[in-house]
Amino acid sequence: MLTRLTRPQALAVCAAPVAALLATAMLAPLPFSVAQPGMTADVLGENKGQQVITISGAPVRKTTGQLRMTTIEATSPDTRVSLPQVIDSWFRTDEAVMPRDAVYPGGGDVREIEQFNRKQMKESQDEATRAALSYLGRENQGVDVTLKLADVGGPSAGLLFSLGIVDKLDGDGSGGDLTGGRVVAGTGTIDAEGRVGAVGGVPLKTQAARRDGATVFLVPRDECSEAKAELPEGLRLVPVTTLRGAVDALVALEKGTGKVPSC
Repeated sequence: MLTRLTRPQALAVCAAPVAALLATAMLAPLPFSVAQPGMTADVLGENKGQQVITISGAPVRKTTGQLRMTTIEATSPDTRVSLPQVIDSWFRTDEAVMPRDAVYPGGGDVREIEQFNRKQMKESQDEATRAALSYLGRENQGVDVTLKLADVGGPSAGLLFSLGIVDKLDGDGSGGDLTGGRVVAGTGTIDAEGRVGAVGGVPLKTQAARRDGATVFLVPRDECSEAKAELPEGLRLVPVTTLRGAVDALVALEKGTGKVPSC
């Protein structure tokens, strides 16, 4: 025998599974990572007691100023990120919600991801060295470059590595420093031909740069809009597409001559 439910009873019956689904959604892990501004390191100096750039086979300049590579700090690949965390981070300017695959493109478990990131960093360092020596016309002159940056993986420090090598070997080309004594920060991949590529987490990296004293930030041109959206006060964006363009922009900024690109 069928019994007709009253309206309150029907609502109660329907609400129960909806509430269960919402509770499940609130607690279920989501395929995201929560990121925040990470550490920065001056590639012209030391990091954790080790010289970042060591050069032999050629005279090395004494530099002033800083060239700071920037990072983001994200939840580990095995961290369970729930819906409340995503919602909270979505409305904060010092955190960002990013697809886990974008933060950890290597996939796999923590060990595999760490190996992938180390491999990317090594490849980035090799490309950055080739790009810098090629730019200076010293690729066949017996110059040996060693790059060390502890606890950092991925390819996004490539541009800053190349600039650091150029500054140590040649500066601005006329006796001055590329930095002009400033704290310059930035991000961007680089290939052996000196082409600068886009990276992720730029708004968080600009925050890290400004926190650590930077007044100039080199950004891949394709990411200008993203960088401008939450740009910290007192930080000047300089868009770049090539190593040569980055050097030219820094020299123009240092000497006060020529046009410095802007986003």
